[in-house]
Amino acid sequence: MSLTLQSSFLSSPSRLKLISSKSTAVRRSPSTYYPCIRALELDQNTIVGISVGVLSVAVGIGIPVFYETQIDKSATRENNQPCFPCNGSGSQQCRFCIGTGNVTVDLGGGEKEVSNCINCDGAGALTCTTCQGSGIQPRYLDRREFKDDD
Repeated sequence: MSLTLQSSFLSSPSRLKLISSKSTAVRRSPSTYYPCIRALELDQNTIVGISVGVLSVAVGIGIPVFYETQIDKSATRENNQPCFPCNGSGSQQCRFCIGTGNVTVDLGGGEKEVSNCINCDGAGALTCTTCQGSGIQPRYLDRREFKDDD
C-alpha cells in the first residue's frame, strides 16, 4: 500500500511517499525550491508581497479612522485639566524683564538706563501661548491645526 502526502492546491519541494514495507523518501527536483499554490501558481515571495500590500492598505485606512474616532470622543469629554506652563493662571511671567516690567541696561562707567520692557510693554506678564489665556490645558489634537490643501 502506498500513501502520498499531497494536496491538490499545495505542492511542496519534498513530497514524501510512504510505502508500508519500506519507508523511503522520494524527493522532487530542486527546481521548485519554495512551496507554491498550484491553483494560482504563486510562490512564497509573491504571497509575502501581496500580504504586505494588503496590510499597508489596512494600516493606511485604519490610522485616519482611529484619529477621527478619537476627535469625536474628545469632543464629548469635559476638559478641566489646568494648563501646565501657566499653572492655570492664563498668563506667564515675561522672560525679558523677569516679571518686573522694566529692563535695566548697564551703559558702562557706572551709568544705567531703566526702560519699559519691549516684550510685555511694562506689564511683566504675557498671555499664555499654550492655553491662550483660558488656564485650561488644551487636548493634543486641539493644539494641532489641520489644513486641507486640496
